[in-house]
Amino acid sequence: MIILDTDVLIEIFDKKSEKGDEALKKIVENGDIVYITVINLHEILYGLSKYAKPVKEVLMLPILEYKKQDAILASDLELKAERKGIPIRRTDAMIAAIAINNNGLLYTFDEKHFKLLEKFGLRLFQ
Repeated sequence: MIILDTDVLIEIFDKKSEKGDEALKKIVENGDIVYITVINLHEILYGLSKYAKPVKEVLMLPILEYKKQDAILASDLELKAERKGIPIRRTDAMIAAIAINNNGLLYTFDEKHFKLLEKFGLRLFQ
């Protein structure tokens, strides 16, 4: 299972993005099932709506919900990162928790925000 972060979705939906083309090719070649989280859905719908872009493609992707176990883990991840002096965005902690609890690989271009969380069980799609 590959879970796409919002930045990867943005690049894929940008028809002029070579980075997005390369990401899509990598995903297709991997052959794994692709998901997004409900958090990513919120972020991408906000951005697409703000810039009047079509949203139908993103609505066809399978969605992983944010559940109680994810909230528990996300708060723990956020606190651990903060204690290490590297605070992370709350939504990044939430996305990471969903990925960890669903045993998925998170595909992100924003490794800076997520790299620290590998120590706590997050696996990144390379």
